[in-house]
Parts: sequence; C-alpha cells; structure tokens
Amino acid sequence: MVFWILISFVALAMTALLGLVLLRAHSVGEPPAAYDLRVYRQQLSDVDKDLQRGVINESDAQRVRTEVSRRILAADAQLQQQSTGSTQPTGISRLTSVLTALLLVGGTLALYNVLGAPGYGDMGLASRIEAAAHYAETRPNQAEAEAKVPAQPALDLEPGYTDLVAQLRKTAGERPDDAQGQALLAQHEANLGNFIAAYQAKQNYIRIMSGDLEPQDYGELAELMIMAAGGYVSPEAEALLDDTLRLDPRNGPARYYYGLLQGQLNRPDIAFRIWADTLRQGPQGAPWIAGIEAQIEEMALRAGIEYSPISPPAAPGATGPALAGPSAEDLSAAQEMTTEDRQEMIRGMVARLSDRLATEGGSAAEWAQLIGALGVLGQQDRAKAIYDEAKTRFAADAEALARLESAASMAGLTQ
Repeated sequence: MVFWILISFVALAMTALLGLVLLRAHSVGEPPAAYDLRVYRQQLSDVDKDLQRGVINESDAQRVRTEVSRRILAADAQLQQQSTGSTQPTGISRLTSVLTALLLVGGTLALYNVLGAPGYGDMGLASRIEAAAHYAETRPNQAEAEAKVPAQPALDLEPGYTDLVAQLRKTAGERPDDAQGQALLAQHEANLGNFIAAYQAKQNYIRIMSGDLEPQDYGELAELMIMAAGGYVSPEAEALLDDTLRLDPRNGPARYYYGLLQGQLNRPDIAFRIWADTLRQGPQGAPWIAGIEAQIEEMALRAGIEYSPISPPAAPGATGPALAGPSAEDLSAAQEMTTEDRQEMIRGMVARLSDRLATEGGSAAEWAQLIGALGVLGQQDRAKAIYDEAKTRFAADAEALARLESAASMAGLTQ
C-alpha cells in the first residue's frame, strides 16, 4: 500500500509540473508583435528628439518616420490577429495537461504491470527466505516436471545405432538381474536423449547392486533425472544428491547440481558459496567447472555479491592453490613501516582473507592460514571460532582436518 501511495504522489507531482509549464507558456509574457510595436513607437519618439538636437535633418527624419510607421502598421495587424485566437490555445493547453496526466499515470501502471510484480507485498530478507523454504516443500515432483518438458527433436545418429540400442533393450529386458546390461542400457538411452528410460535403467542397476555402489552412481542417477526434467532438480533428484555428497562431499558434478538446486529454490546466496568453493577445488577444465564458470556471475548478481573470476590454476608442480598472502611489494613496503603500521597492515590482510572465506569459501590451506594469522595477532577466541567452523566444513576430509589441527596447534589452540 505504501508503494502505491508513493508512486501516485510521484506521478501527480510530475503531471503538475508538466501542466504548469504548458499553462505558463500561454499565460506568461507578451506576444512578439506587442514587443515590436512598443519598440517602434519608441523609435518614433527618438526621431523627434534627434531632429530637435540637430542630429539629423528634416528629410532624413521624414524617411525614418515613414519606415517606422510602416512597421507599426504591420506589427499592429499581427497583434490583432493573435488577439482574435487568444482563447483557443489556453483551452488546448489545459486539455494537453489532462491528457499528459492520464498518459503518465496510465503508462506507469501499464509498465509496472509488465515489468513489476503486482499484488506482492514487501519482500524483506526474512520473507524471501520463508518463501523459498515454502517453495522447497511444495515444488513439483519428478513426474510433474517430466510432464511439462516439451518433446525433443530427433538426434542425428549413425545408421544402425538405433537398431543396436533396440537389441540392447530386448536383451536387458530378458535379463532383468544383469547389472552390466542395465548400466549399458542407461548409457545408450542417454546417448539417444531418452533420459527417462536411461534413469529407469540406472535405478535397476542400483537395485541389482544392492548397496555395493560408488557415490557417483547416485550422482549419475540424479543427473539423468535432472536431464529428464529439462534441467529442473526435483525433490527425488535432491535426495540422490544428498546421498552423493554424504558419501563424497567433494563430488564435483553433485556440487554443481546442488548449487543449481539452490538457485532454483531462490537461495542464490547458498548456491554462490557452493559454486565458489567448488571452483577452488577444481580441477580446471572439468565439465562441471565449465558449467559453474558460465553461470556463477549471474548467481552472484542475484545474491547481491560482488564477484570477479578466480585466478588461473597454479603452475604445474604446485601442491595447491595460491594463498592470499602479502605480495613482494607488500613485503618491501613493510620493511619501512613502524611496528604499529606493520601490525595494521597484517590486520587488514587478515580481515580481507576472513571476509573472502566467509562469502566465497576456500581451501583447507587458506582456512589454516587464517587460523595461524589470528594466533599471531593474539586473537585466540576468534581463531578458535574459525577453527570450529573449518572443522565443520571439512568434516569428511581427513587430510584437511590434519592441516587445520596443525595450524590450530601452532596458534596455541590445542595442547
């Protein structure tokens, strides 16, 4: 309601301003002919004065009077003509003002109806999070999403390939407990674009294997279901992604689709953190990395986060991503600083690293670096809080936990 009141006041104020300009254009000032007439009469008076002072002679004075009198007659005729139609423009200007008001207000409402969201109240952060949670609970399931996917055009395949797949279907149907046959069928149905048949075969494979599975098996099934739903991550696919990440928290494809899911649930903030973390894990050139790089800027924009692409991968032989430590120029400048200035520079670097890890995530080495830096600065309580958060983030990575524990020990957090 407040929004509409403000918009109405703005529209009326603009209309009043435009109307005032139009009306004053006809009511303020004088016609050009009236001004000319006044000037010519002044010239006639000046001619008589010049003649009395001896500036001009009688013949010149008469010639000037004749020319000025001719101009006075022309200006007077023009003024009379303007006076005859003087009531019409005012009426027209008032009508123009009314039409302008209607056009401005009506155009504003029409534009908002197209570009805005009529009927929506204020959408604060808490309201948006609540709406996202409600949508997550009530969104369409897999079958409903598949029903909305339009038919796909036929693929251009090699001659005889469809016959081979048809034979594979027949063989797999005759041997329903053959895990290898179901796995092959899932692969080739996906090649044909038959994603529903492909994920059904993958489901049969998982059933046959009876728990003897790798994390990627659940992730592949989720991916096939997402493809069958036209890129939509259904609740069923979400459950499979959860299984994948529970078994393998660093699974790249599952992290990509989980970020995609959060974007679809109107939680771009969560999606951005997941994708930024995944980009740091790499490896560069992986299909899911390319997918994230193509979409993460838009996701950051939706989340209200300033984002710039991460640095290129480290040179061959490097053991991990480059850390956000001081540059050579920083070290050179630090030599000339006082102790207080040097400490302030370190605090600034630590603050920047802390902010980046909080918004974009980072590797275990970066978290360890932050813990160690805070220990050096004597901020033990903050270092402990960071250490506890990092242990939660890397709970499934034994190597990362060991690195974090070592940093915490050096910072004096553990005995």
